[in-house]
Amino acid sequence: MNFPIRGSLHRHGEGCRTVPLAGHVGFDSLPDQLVNKSVSQGFCFNILCVGETGLGKSTLMDTLFNTKFEGEPATHTQPGVQLRSNTYDLQESNVGLKLTIVSTVGFGDQINKEDSYKPIVEFIDAQFEAYLQEELKIRRVLHAYHDSRIHACLYFIAPTGHSLKSLDLVTMKKLDSKVNIIPIIAKSDAISKSELTKFKIKITSELVSNGVQIYQFPTDDESVAEINGTMNAHLPFAVIGSTEELKIGNKMMKARQYPWGTVQVENEAHCDFVKLREMLIRVNMEDLREQTHSRHYELYRRCKLEEMGFQDTDPDSKPFSLQETYEAKRNEFLGELQKKEEEMRQMFVQRVKEKEAELKEAEKELHEKFDRLKKLHQDEKKKLEDKKKSLDDEVNAFKQRKTAAELLQSQGSQAGGSQTLKRDKEKKNFF
Repeated sequence: MNFPIRGSLHRHGEGCRTVPLAGHVGFDSLPDQLVNKSVSQGFCFNILCVGETGLGKSTLMDTLFNTKFEGEPATHTQPGVQLRSNTYDLQESNVGLKLTIVSTVGFGDQINKEDSYKPIVEFIDAQFEAYLQEELKIRRVLHAYHDSRIHACLYFIAPTGHSLKSLDLVTMKKLDSKVNIIPIIAKSDAISKSELTKFKIKITSELVSNGVQIYQFPTDDESVAEINGTMNAHLPFAVIGSTEELKIGNKMMKARQYPWGTVQVENEAHCDFVKLREMLIRVNMEDLREQTHSRHYELYRRCKLEEMGFQDTDPDSKPFSLQETYEAKRNEFLGELQKKEEEMRQMFVQRVKEKEAELKEAEKELHEKFDRLKKLHQDEKKKLEDKKKSLDDEVNAFKQRKTAAELLQSQGSQAGGSQTLKRDKEKKNFF
């Protein structure tokens, strides 16, 4: 809308003079302002690639964005499912895109695949929780916050040509309420065209019968309703990825060379790669971002707030009061905290009493043991004293016998000496 407004300026003692404007005045420039602001801030888009090892997830990402992303090749020897996240800054014309690619390393490689989906669900919930915590801060900086929530999940299906695996059905059923799932048949050149058509019908039938909700391209916008309605009928997309360029005719094209011929990646007669690129990047990228925020994140946020006790209305159907609910939850929390503190205090007192009883019992046992050892020591000491006394008596008796023997021996030697002198004297008198 244009407003033909002319400015006027009053001067002292003069009439009005007309000031022509440089251009029209109106709010029809608001979209341009929003576009300029968005372009200056840049955009972010996060893709989760779920699929078994060897289905060409990394190659397809390189082909989609015409970029060689750095990454280590995954092996089949992973003990469990790990999620590897890499963020890249891309530039196209004057538009910047912060692209995050999250890949499931080791998915489907274990013998027991029962819990293979859990790390993926936990990762998605962790991104929601991080955004929720940022929202609940007193000082929020959402304009500078790096949004790591998953906007699109490309689920890679192995080209078996038969039916979906139980792992695929279980995983997609667990993820459909948390992320926008776009199923794709990887390495679709591995099966023939007729088998591929039957395989698509089989996959769609199994998804419907098992209640798996996949992302449907929106048809409410008239500008994209026709193309999105057509593309919804082509799901799941049968894709081929390749970063190798071959000369076909007079053009260099991305293709895969086989002994029996060449498969062109961007040839819609060969695969649905162009359809996927158009739907994912050119037409519906903003809708994927919006659906992530307005549907999946809002569902997670509502469940978390309900777990915390927050409701839109109270039991009397009156408007919800955040302050009253907060105070009630705070009082409830303080009451539970005081109750736990009292229980811990009583438990502590009980344990102290039990420990004191154990120490007293141990002390009593030590005293009894000390008394036993003391009595034993006294008995041993008495025995040793008695034995010492007996030995002393024997030593004294031995000494007495020794003295008597020595006395007798000396007396005998004296008597023998006198008799010898007497015999010598008699001999002299004889001669």
